[in-house]
Amino acid sequence: MQILSIIIPCYNEEETISPFLAATKEVEKELSNELVFEYLFVNDGSKDATLKILREVAQDFDNVHYLSFSRNFGKEAGLLAGLEHAKGDFITVMDVDLQDPPELLIQMYEKIKGGCDVVGTRRADRSGEPPIRSFFSKLFYKLINKVSDTEMIDGARDFRLMTRQVVDSILELQEVNRFSKGLFSWVGFEVDYISYENRERIAGETSWSFWSLLNYSLEGFINFSEAPLNLSVWAGISSFLMSILGILFVVVRKVTIGGSITGWASTVSIILFIGGIQLLAIGIIGKYIAKIFLETKKRPIYIIKEQNL
Repeated sequence: MQILSIIIPCYNEEETISPFLAATKEVEKELSNELVFEYLFVNDGSKDATLKILREVAQDFDNVHYLSFSRNFGKEAGLLAGLEHAKGDFITVMDVDLQDPPELLIQMYEKIKGGCDVVGTRRADRSGEPPIRSFFSKLFYKLINKVSDTEMIDGARDFRLMTRQVVDSILELQEVNRFSKGLFSWVGFEVDYISYENRERIAGETSWSFWSLLNYSLEGFINFSEAPLNLSVWAGISSFLMSILGILFVVVRKVTIGGSITGWASTVSIILFIGGIQLLAIGIIGKYIAKIFLETKKRPIYIIKEQNL
């Protein structure tokens, strides 16, 4: 029997673990003739009773395992830890809040058997999501696909079923600054997508605020595109050309009309404009240098404090 590993990152999810297991156990029964299920919860430094509940369910079910970090290392660390410790022939990543419908696993597995390497999921709509978040999410995908060679599907979720070969390829990418949506696409392979209606969380509150999502999207631009650096270059070139035109204007005016242009306001405005461009360029370059600095430290991406593997 082949093994299906389900990786479930958790951060303050004490209310959702039991309902999640109840729902996925129903799917496990339907696939019990073909697959052995392995549940791998990754506790990302939760402050509530998440770890306590994981200990309890691990005692109740032999195929439920967990990793618990020494502190909160973030979503990307949780995903990586799960992928590194999963033993399955097929591996999937799911949210514990049931926004990822467990029943789709049956359809996804059928597509995998049909020859796909990866079966991903994408939301058909963004109903229930704040309008401002939907607007910026759509804007992100439009921009990133224009400036990056790695295509990222609008509405795609981390919920995807992958073969062992695909996961092994992802694990070869050992960078510290990780952006999983991009890494999943970058490795390639044959991918098919299943669309479904957006679902709300069954309980609790999301740990993703608007600003954390915005910062996460910036990580995507920096990790998978040189566009910000190109932007700073073109801003510098534009500023230089504008200054040349300004000098020519002053010279021609002096020769033809005489006198000089008066007014400190225009002078200050130009100085502020050029200074702003310089600061923007320095900031962009600094971001890339910071990423290089983090890579050279070679610190572990996560530290496991407790596990039952």
